[in-house]
Amino acid sequence: MKIAYTIVRILLGALFLFSSVVILFNLVEQPETTGNLKIFNDGIKASGYLMTLIKVTELVVAIAFLTGRFVLLASIVIAPIAINIFLVHLTIAPEGLPVGIFVVVANAFLAYVNWNVYKPLFVPVNK
Repeated sequence: MKIAYTIVRILLGALFLFSSVVILFNLVEQPETTGNLKIFNDGIKASGYLMTLIKVTELVVAIAFLTGRFVLLASIVIAPIAINIFLVHLTIAPEGLPVGIFVVVANAFLAYVNWNVYKPLFVPVNK
């Protein structure tokens, strides 16, 4: 299980590192999008900050995954982004669905392996 955990962590880290660096440093020309995906992307760009925030978050998480430090925190931080990647590809751009599935399943696997650490987060606290 430890080997699988390390492989998944590194693959997920490499994916987020590549995707964030390419966008943040404009290393390749982005393909032209059409339809609802174009509207979605234009909305994110129109905010002026959201794409940068997402990509910087992905970069920090990628570094955490690749170095093996703060992996538990990084997995929680990236969860909403991973779910959004999956849902965007499920509903708007199905050609990227395999990547969306990988991101969600890989992050869920990291959480599953560390479930004993996460378990207290799901206990209701009465004050």
